[in-house]
Amino acid sequence: MADANRADEPITIKKYANRRLYNTATSSYVTLDHLAQMVRDNVDFVVHDAKSGEDITRQVLTHIIVEEESKGDSMLPLSFLRQLISLYGDSLQSMVPSYLEQTMKAFSGNQDQMRDLMGQAFGGNEALKPFEDMARQNMAMFENAMKMFNPMAASGGEGSGYGDAAKSAPPAQDEGDMDEMRAQLDQLQKQLNELSKRG
Repeated sequence: MADANRADEPITIKKYANRRLYNTATSSYVTLDHLAQMVRDNVDFVVHDAKSGEDITRQVLTHIIVEEESKGDSMLPLSFLRQLISLYGDSLQSMVPSYLEQTMKAFSGNQDQMRDLMGQAFGGNEALKPFEDMARQNMAMFENAMKMFNPMAASGGEGSGYGDAAKSAPPAQDEGDMDEMRAQLDQLQKQLNELSKRG
């Protein structure tokens, strides 16, 4: 009998109606915590609904994030969550995933350097400065990204009004605004590439 998963393919996880998750590679039931650890271990997997066969990987990964956030060690700032929610249904929604993906890749590229600096931080306060600078740079990237996707954020607006304001913009300005956004995206992409080279 052939293996349930080939070595070069993602592991298949089946989700049953009783919410149980079944790892076909190990022939055992797993939990969301197990899947979270697989992500940390860079083990690729896909999740399929056992009945319909539908790929529900995105929903399960989102559920893992919700579970992690509820444990008290929150990583996503409220302002970021509000800005992200406001972009659903917005004309810029399609641009957000690729930009966030590139931003996270650049951030990941700096992880080893950041961990080294954190280790050195215990040796004295001077060692903290490079880490603080890098953290400040990464946060600035995220904030600039969200301000670009949501011009209302730059003017101090916050909350669900973002999406409404964007939708009520005069149609005549859309083309010019989009060209300007694309130019800013290109500029930020160059900055991201520079940061990842430094890492």
